[in-house]
Amino acid sequence: MITDLNGADFKGMLFILFSVTALISRPFSGKLSDTIGRKKVMYIGIVIGVLTTVIYPFVGLTGFLILRLSHGFSAGFLPTGATALVTDLLPVKGRGVAMGIWGTFISVGFGFGNFFCGMILELVGLNGLFFIAASFALLAGILTFKLKETLPNPQRFKLSLLNVNFDDVFEPTVLVPAFIMFCAAISTGVIFVTSSDISEYLNIANKGWFFIFYMSSTILVRIFAGGLSDKIGRRKSLIIGLSFLIVSMFLIASAQEVIQYTIGAIAYGLATGVNSPTIFAWTADLSPETRRGVGAGTVFIALELAIMVGAIITLVLYDNTMESARIIYLAASVFGFIAIGFLIWHIKRFASAF
Repeated sequence: MITDLNGADFKGMLFILFSVTALISRPFSGKLSDTIGRKKVMYIGIVIGVLTTVIYPFVGLTGFLILRLSHGFSAGFLPTGATALVTDLLPVKGRGVAMGIWGTFISVGFGFGNFFCGMILELVGLNGLFFIAASFALLAGILTFKLKETLPNPQRFKLSLLNVNFDDVFEPTVLVPAFIMFCAAISTGVIFVTSSDISEYLNIANKGWFFIFYMSSTILVRIFAGGLSDKIGRRKSLIIGLSFLIVSMFLIASAQEVIQYTIGAIAYGLATGVNSPTIFAWTADLSPETRRGVGAGTVFIALELAIMVGAIITLVLYDNTMESARIIYLAASVFGFIAIGFLIWHIKRFASAF
């Protein structure tokens, strides 16, 4: 749509704008999740998501960019509240498995949305596409209504709860998994901006090609290796996942035909299938019981910062050619090496800590 609005040069900006407001909202959503309740925070994200999505078809380029800012608040609230709620329900043992199941549904939604949006667009047009997306968000709200609130003794909302300080922004106990999330997710920002273009460069008709194979492999690894980090430890599991990430970046960077690009998508799915549940299980391990919302918010802040950095790298280095895309993917792989190096150091420095 952004290209149709003569905004092809703003592709990277779409993700930066979205991430900025998602980032800004994390401290508020984390604090509110730990005070007024998980479900109320989820509702805030759902309402913003529905309203924003139904307005998209009726705006021009400037309005579209403004709506991206608004939409970021949805991503800032819904996942934070939902992750805190899920963490409340998880047993101490088996968190890796449980987070794998939780993450699988996120990946399924994301992958299906990207893969089928082109088909839906052809069938019902742009307006229909956005209205269908809004309907799924509305369905999420209906399903959330049936959930039981897991926060003991939630408070009534009052304006003073919007006063946040440093303690409401970061949970110190989860800074290590947040750092790994930052390094791992920079590639996500790059992929968001460039994947549809690479499909065109390789003459792939479906611009969501990458995501269907990414989704399939990440589901498989979460099903069969969801408990990996419960068995060998969070850090060793993350080294495996980050290795897949580096391989995927190199495969995509050097791809000259569909098969290698597809293998790169599969490798990226394996990486996220290992990394994401492990990071969130580790976060659940480390978060104090009364600050699970802030803990989840801290990791999501790292995620949003990483997507912004990936999008900024793309804006700086990408000139809408496959050659420049290769450079960006190689740059993203560097952060994978940094994360692995840090984890190896961490294992040696804190051998029995985690």
